Amino acid sequence: MSGAPLVSYSSSGSEDEGGRSSPGDAGAARPDDGAGAPPGPPLPRLPVPDSVLSMFRDREEAEAVVDDSSKHGGRLRSFPHERGNWATHVYVPYEAQEDFLDLLQLLLQHARTYVPSLTAVSEFHISLSQVVVLRYHWINPFVQSLKEHLATFHRFICRADHLKVYTNEAKTRTFVGLEVSSGSSQFSDLVSEVDRVMEDFNLTPFYENPSFHLSLAWCVGNLSKELRGRCLQELQEIVDGFEDSAFLLRLPGTEVRCKSGKKVFSFPLR
Repeated sequence: MSGAPLVSYSSSGSEDEGGRSSPGDAGAARPDDGAGAPPGPPLPRLPVPDSVLSMFRDREEAEAVVDDSSKHGGRLRSFPHERGNWATHVYVPYEAQEDFLDLLQLLLQHARTYVPSLTAVSEFHISLSQVVVLRYHWINPFVQSLKEHLATFHRFICRADHLKVYTNEAKTRTFVGLEVSSGSSQFSDLVSEVDRVMEDFNLTPFYENPSFHLSLAWCVGNLSKELRGRCLQELQEIVDGFEDSAFLLRLPGTEVRCKSGKKVFSFPLR
């Protein structure tokens, strides 16, 4: 799924290592202006403008990430979290409608008779990249490069109606998804451009001969054996028999998104 330079205000003088004001400081006593007189009341400290404070909020967010797998259903990271590293992912989003969610509930109810821990995904998408690691200062150049490479792509319609079971590379999670059966060439063209950006930043490209799919549900561990075979066949029958499924599973490709940490960038297609 920007750094900003520090702002300082110039002064006519400076402080030495002990914190004493040098003779050039505006507030330092001068021998010829009454050095023996008692000092006046201290000047009030001016508040830092909001415009300055806001310059550092992104940097603070980047340094405040806490890794807690209990907040993610027990999922394990595919790579360890390090300060300044942002997990980044490029994908085509899908905004599910009510009929689609009704179909998903039917599929989940049936699949849970085989794997009770199966959980619906929180956001629907079709991946165009693996999850890669970006250094914080790479995010804006990476996003700008994506924008340039995707600028000429037009909107399209794909069909995702073939149920399939997937696992991640580490076999620590299992997914049930709808594989794209029509529109794969458009996704392949998008991946080619995304991969060029990945290459420019020395990042891992997408999988060779990928199976483009819309993930529906997931569970921890490798439970592909339990979900394939009879379970998968019965789930496919539910999809095929669902009212208006032929129309329902035509998915619009209207934009590409890049998620880096908590930041989401959108690239509308023409």
